[in-house]
Amino acid sequence: MEMIRRYSPVVFNKTPVLTENRDGWEVVLGYEDEGEGPYLVDLSHITKWDIQNTDLSQIQPFGQTIPASPGMCAINNGRAINRLNQTQAAIWFLAGEPVPIPSAADYTDITEAVALLAIAGDDVFSVMEKLTSLDLTPRDRQPPFILQGPVLHIPCQVLVLAKDIVLLAFSRGYAQSFTDAILQAGSSLNLRPAGERVFKNFSEKTA
Repeated sequence: MEMIRRYSPVVFNKTPVLTENRDGWEVVLGYEDEGEGPYLVDLSHITKWDIQNTDLSQIQPFGQTIPASPGMCAINNGRAINRLNQTQAAIWFLAGEPVPIPSAADYTDITEAVALLAIAGDDVFSVMEKLTSLDLTPRDRQPPFILQGPVLHIPCQVLVLAKDIVLLAFSRGYAQSFTDAILQAGSSLNLRPAGERVFKNFSEKTA
């Protein structure tokens, strides 16, 4: 049986030096000349689920309670469980192996419909200031937390994972032009593409 090939909607103008085939995706682990950051990493290949129910308190993915309030995020075994509003949540498999999606109608696999980028590095908030007016450093909350709003005029889910990692989820159709615009806006701060292993190195420090 021929394996299904899946393609990221993001292409960087860089030469990969290390790749890995993962569930039909060609995942770039590293590019040549990644520099010292800040970095832009394509994570569109990671598994992403949408959950909708009028009473999310009754939904317990992996035996874990979904955060009670919109904007809250819980990290468990490399999975980010994000509360988006009163009836909707999202799960992103940032690390570890994905598992089969539950058969319940509450769950929808949106992996191929939604692009995901990570911006990582000491200057992550300086980069984000060029992209959005969202307040990513509110006094009343600490990472991880999730916001929803425009980034470069594109509706996004913005997960502030740590003080040096921000993730952007948005519709796949905007992916390439959105990515190019981010790199252009961050060029004065030396923002450059990097492979997944850079994101892993940063995220492991927050575990």
